[in-house]
Amino acid sequence: MKITLEIPEKDLQDILRYSGEIEEGPAVAKLLTAQLMLRRKRELSEKPFREKLNAVLPGWVQPRGAGQENMAWSGPMVEKRVV
Repeated sequence: MKITLEIPEKDLQDILRYSGEIEEGPAVAKLLTAQLMLRRKRELSEKPFREKLNAVLPGWVQPRGAGQENMAWSGPMVEKRVV
């Protein structure tokens, strides 16, 4: 599909320089494709953080009547070794 875009000359020169293309059409298409890919990756990477995570952690207990902010670790402490 062909469309007409009005792009400032300075921006068009940057698009040509960053894309490595010589012609304007392929340079703009390459830029749009790259931008769409970045946004799709960002959207996919943010998806796990939008959903609630359910995990079972051994040694992790929650006292009765306590909220998430009062959770305590009951597992063994890790010792720091100097080598």
